[in-house]
Amino acid sequence: MRQLVLGNLNYSSWSIRPLLVARRVGLPVEEVVVPLDFPDTRAKLKEISPTAKVPLLLWDGQTIWESLAITEWIAEWAAPGQVWPKDASARAAARAAASEMHAGFPALRSLCPMDIRSRHATPAMTDGLKADIARIDGFWCELRDRFGKDGPFLFGQWSAADAFYTPVVTRFRTYNLPLTPIAQAYADAVLSDPIFRVLEEQAKAEPWWIKYGPDGRSSGYLKPVG
Repeated sequence: MRQLVLGNLNYSSWSIRPLLVARRVGLPVEEVVVPLDFPDTRAKLKEISPTAKVPLLLWDGQTIWESLAITEWIAEWAAPGQVWPKDASARAAARAAASEMHAGFPALRSLCPMDIRSRHATPAMTDGLKADIARIDGFWCELRDRFGKDGPFLFGQWSAADAFYTPVVTRFRTYNLPLTPIAQAYADAVLSDPIFRVLEEQAKAEPWWIKYGPDGRSSGYLKPVG
């Protein structure tokens, strides 16, 4: 069995990161979407996942969970330079950038949940959100200046670092968050990338919704099934 098990493409930032990597390198794997936050979601995932979470890569008897671990597995499967930059300094910086996204920016995550197909009002600019926006904008500009001379992405040519920041880019668009011109040019490059555009259309076509409220998350169908 070779499956990449994912949550809703519109909402699951954890899922689309390794999915973008897998599609970029042409990983021959079946993509399976398990809609999140339904009453039976956890039971379905618990049957196949040690964490009962997505994403999950099932590959010829191997079980690899967690988006960064899946990305590193794909990097070993793919040719050098397809997932991470070939240059050692750039590669180290790209891994650091992906790890920072993986573990950081709590205010942005909390106040601006990923919702690719929608547009929402800009939230109140708390100190935490301001700090996250400033760090992201400055970081993108720094990486573009140091490593981005030969292309429009953080390290010039596309890398997994861009996959990890794609959900962030969509948040800036969804909530109309401010960016400086260099950072905006990077965001525009991500949003116009053909592989992302395909994913965006798939996200728009999904029949499920997720809402975030004071009592947690709820889900349902945009239209009756059948």
